[in-house]
Amino acid sequence: MSNSGVAVVIEDDTDIRVLISQVLEQAGFVVHAASSGMDGIELVREHQPVVTTLDVSMPGIDGFETAKRIREVSDTYIVMLTARADEIDTLQGLQAGADDYVTKPFRPRELRARIEAMMRRPRTAAPATVTPIESAPSAVAAAAAANSTPTAASQQDESDGWYEHRGLRLHPEMRIAMVDGADVELTRSEFDIMADLLSAGRRVVGKDDLALMLRGERYAGGSGFVSEHDVRAIEVHVANLRRKLGESAAKPRWIETIRGVGYRLTSA
Repeated sequence: MSNSGVAVVIEDDTDIRVLISQVLEQAGFVVHAASSGMDGIELVREHQPVVTTLDVSMPGIDGFETAKRIREVSDTYIVMLTARADEIDTLQGLQAGADDYVTKPFRPRELRARIEAMMRRPRTAAPATVTPIESAPSAVAAAAAANSTPTAASQQDESDGWYEHRGLRLHPEMRIAMVDGADVELTRSEFDIMADLLSAGRRVVGKDDLALMLRGERYAGGSGFVSEHDVRAIEVHVANLRRKLGESAAKPRWIETIRGVGYRLTSA
């Protein structure tokens, strides 16, 4: 389990490392900093931070490989920081397990805002169907209540909180995903996207809507601005999700693409 009051900064540039540490400390975190990927991995393993910032270009192993190794030992939010603005680098960072990607130079206020937006995303989501007296709705529950009605596409057992659709079982509260009885390891973004689609049933969920959900802004009064970069990130997350589930985009078992709009569940 991650420590909600701890952050790790992995950055080889001393000035930038100090700046990021100060930004996080001002936000209330206890910060541990490292100048290399290997040292940063050990700090993550030891302290289990809730947030980790990660430079891409570092001596030894680069940020992409560092992110992959961190994902093996922690579910920390990863924000990759880099001077590389090429789309391929952004996509590679997301594929490595990053939750967000910020290019240098950046404004400290912007970095803090991006991190706070991520922190608004629940680490564990409540089941989408709950009795109001028992529990307040999570973001996923709010999505279901505000934007969808029950459909035959996905079924949720109200007694145990599982979503089920064509052999895919997902439990938002326990953060467990299974396909045909076998566990599937998903990143936080992949899991949240799948949970959102399951809660929507056959209703189409737009890429913009998914991007705002991942940023924690859909139900938090955010600006609602979604860039082309954000849309491409959603496409990468869905592609990775399909790969892990063992699904073909041409003949989908679970996620149907609605060209130019977004995604929805396949019919039952």
